[in-house]
Amino acid sequence: MGNTITEKILMAHTDLKKITAGQLINAKVDIALGNDITAPIAIKEFKKAQGKKVFDKDKIALILDHFTPNKDISSAQQCKFIRKFASEQQITHFYEGGQVGVEHALLPELGIVLPGDLVIGADSHTCTYGALGAFATGVGSTDLAAAMLTGELWFKVPQSMKFVINGKMPKWVSGKDLILNIIGRIGVDGALYQAMEFTGETISKLPMAGRLSMANMAIEAGAKNGIFAPDAITTQYVENRAKRPYKFYCSDADAVYSDTIEIDASKLEPQVAFPHLPSNVKGVSKAGNVKIDQSLIGSCTNGRIEDLRIAAQILKNHKAASHVRLIVVPATPFIYKQALQEGLLEIFLNAGAVISPPSCGACLGGHLGILAEGERAIATTNRNFVGRMGHPKSEVYLASPAVAAASAVLGRIASPAEL
Repeated sequence: MGNTITEKILMAHTDLKKITAGQLINAKVDIALGNDITAPIAIKEFKKAQGKKVFDKDKIALILDHFTPNKDISSAQQCKFIRKFASEQQITHFYEGGQVGVEHALLPELGIVLPGDLVIGADSHTCTYGALGAFATGVGSTDLAAAMLTGELWFKVPQSMKFVINGKMPKWVSGKDLILNIIGRIGVDGALYQAMEFTGETISKLPMAGRLSMANMAIEAGAKNGIFAPDAITTQYVENRAKRPYKFYCSDADAVYSDTIEIDASKLEPQVAFPHLPSNVKGVSKAGNVKIDQSLIGSCTNGRIEDLRIAAQILKNHKAASHVRLIVVPATPFIYKQALQEGLLEIFLNAGAVISPPSCGACLGGHLGILAEGERAIATTNRNFVGRMGHPKSEVYLASPAVAAASAVLGRIASPAEL
């Protein structure tokens, strides 16, 4: 009986010669991540445990991306506390100010997370890095403290579900639409504590940006991690970014899966997740006349340069509807600069957009895009729970950059084909 890619990576980070799904293991961590919300708790627990030095200053990333630029005194205090700790510990990967980006876009971009890594982060969307062929999962702040102290953490080896996706994706259908469709099929607990492994002809041609979007939202199906077997597309992405060795793993032909689900991507249209669950998914043609007040294009799910290019392609020579606040959030400083050089920011400004610095603020209802009572937003983000982006009586609809851009122009949830 063979092993899945997830099992192989976990086993490689132990001294074990064999592991099976359901087994409890202790594994070495390659990267441990915290942000300005979760890191302060971890640091306090680290100190409470009499921690003097982190296990490896090169294997910890502290990224101040959620409530920054500091939105109030409390967020400023949080960041000051982390900054002091990072300085004391000489943390290599500490980012704030003009260097900071949305964590799950920044770490792959900088080559800090790599194929074959075991990555934990005190943020649920840490599963994003599975797009590179890494095992990556979110943990609590106390688990982050333990990892910072010891360099190890315990895991229950997850079962794996295989998603075999074939067929040519129609125009305007993207990785975001694939993952929304999958979550719509299996539900928000359909992959509970399992690995979601994505494969098939469609996946083999899917650009890295689409893979990152899909792995990012594995947690929205309850998964422990999402993962792609690395290939030529992975190599092209990481080879000029990596500063250390990395390793490609793949599943054995006789690996055991809890379920295999086959999807024909050629039959899909752009998808929209309606309130208040990422699983409440409909094709955009079935959305009806849903008027929106805000369109947000950005986040760790869809704030990459490829996403901004798609949005700009649709917004060019168009204006956002007069009643719509269009907010564009480049996910990292590099993406911001690239969008500037390509003329994308000018297109967004001409369309009436507000261009935000890299930030998670609007996505989690922190700042830079809060919704009022009764308002509706279409967003390229990953969650649409009650009150996620503001008032508990507001509504969030999840979609791709193409749908979010077209909706901004038409003032209602709409397909790009309508323009």
